[in-house]
Amino acid sequence: MHAVAKLARLIEKAELQSALKQTERSQICLPAHSSSTQMPDWAVDVRGVPNVALRSALFSSSRSGKYLERAEIFAQNPTSVRYTGKRLSQTDHDVWITLLHLSRNDNIDQPLRASAYALLKQQNKTDTGANRATLYKSLDRLKASAVEITDSRYSYTGSLIDSIYKDKSSREIVVSLNSNLIRLFGSGKYTQVDWSIRRSLTNKPLAQWLYGYYSSHAEPIPVSVEILLKMAGSEDSSDSSAENNLRRALNSLKLVLDENSQPFSFQILCGVVHVQKTPTESQRRHLRKKSKARSTRAVPLH
Repeated sequence: MHAVAKLARLIEKAELQSALKQTERSQICLPAHSSSTQMPDWAVDVRGVPNVALRSALFSSSRSGKYLERAEIFAQNPTSVRYTGKRLSQTDHDVWITLLHLSRNDNIDQPLRASAYALLKQQNKTDTGANRATLYKSLDRLKASAVEITDSRYSYTGSLIDSIYKDKSSREIVVSLNSNLIRLFGSGKYTQVDWSIRRSLTNKPLAQWLYGYYSSHAEPIPVSVEILLKMAGSEDSSDSSAENNLRRALNSLKLVLDENSQPFSFQILCGVVHVQKTPTESQRRHLRKKSKARSTRAVPLH
C-alpha cells in the first residue's frame, strides 16, 4: 500500500506540474488585456500607426472607393482582416492617423474635440472649402466602416471611428474612437512614422503605402511583386504596368528618403523586391534584443 500511495502522489504531482506549465503557456500566448485606455505618446514630428494598417490593404493605394461587404483584406501573415464599407484610401489614412495623433498620451475613450481648421492644419493642408469637403467625406467613411482584425495575439472588431458629430455652439468636430483600439498599440504592434516624409509623398498613394510598409520593418525580407501589390490594394490588372508603377513608386520613395539622409535601395529580381534600408534607433534596439535573445537560447555544442 505504501508503494501504491507513493505512486499516486507522484502521478498527482506530475499532473499538477503539467497543469501549471499549461497555464504558463496560456499566459504567454494570450494577449495581456489591460483595463487601461491610455494611448502611448510619441514626438510631435512622427505619427504612431498600428502595423496592421501599414502591412495590409486596409488603407489602399487604389482610389476606387468601391463598397466592400465583409471582404477579406489582403494582409501580412499572421494577421487577417475583414472589412465592410467603402474602400479606404491613403487620404482617409491621413485623417485617421491625425485622429490617433491628437489622442496620444490621453485616454482613447475620451471624445476628441477639434475644429476642421485644426484637423486640416495637422495634415499640413490649407483651410479651403474643397479640403473641408474631403475631410468630412473621410470622416464619414471611417465612421461607416466595420473591421475585424485578428492575429495570434490580439483581436479588434469595430469601426475605425465610433461616432462623430458637430458641436454647433463651439463649431468643433467631436470624434469618439473605440477604446479597444488600444490593443493595436501593444509593444511591437505599432510604428512611429516620420510625418514630414509621408507628407512629401502626397498624391503618390502607392509610394505612401510603401513608406509605411517598409517603415514597419527593421530588416525587410524579400517580397514578390504580386504579394506586395496585393497588400497595397493595387487594382492594376496588367502585370507589366503594375511592376512599372511599383518601380516608379519605389524610386519616388528612394528619392525622398535619400534627401532625408535615410539611405534606401531596392532591386526587383525575377519578380521579387529586395530592399535595404537604415533601421530607426528604436528598431536597432529591437534588433539588439532579438540578437541577445537568440544568443541566450543557443545551446553550445560539445
